[in-house]
Amino acid sequence: MVRAVLICIAAGLMLAVSAAATAQQLSFGSAADAKAMLERAVVAVKSDKSKALEMFNKGEGGFLDRDLYPYCFNISDGKNVATQAKNVLGTDVRTLKDRTGRSYGQEIYDAAKEGVIAEVTYMWPRPGPDPTLVTKVSFITRVGDLGCAVGYYAKTD
Repeated sequence: MVRAVLICIAAGLMLAVSAAATAQQLSFGSAADAKAMLERAVVAVKSDKSKALEMFNKGEGGFLDRDLYPYCFNISDGKNVATQAKNVLGTDVRTLKDRTGRSYGQEIYDAAKEGVIAEVTYMWPRPGPDPTLVTKVSFITRVGDLGCAVGYYAKTD
């Protein structure tokens, strides 16, 4: 009897840990989610650039999903014109540095090529109180006179 109870308790604990791990994974977007959002963002910009940038800035129309959101910058001057990271709105993407001090903004700018989705990797903390740096990857492409991207946090398992 005691053995059966202990087995049930152990199974319950394993299930709880598994559920917590699954919930954490679901709270962050995947590479596939990020690429799909970038592809939708490209369609939106091609359809109506002004409306698309407004939706990106407001996080409307499915353009804010967990930790995923598109950001766009002008090819002409590098200035961010759409992002959920309001502290960089209006700044030159080429000046961005990750939390280790590595300049990755110029890479993002240079990666914006029409018809190609490139990747740039840098270190950034996940949203929330934990300041631990993890690998973040941005998918980038060019859409007319804009560079647009969506970043996701790579798995750290």
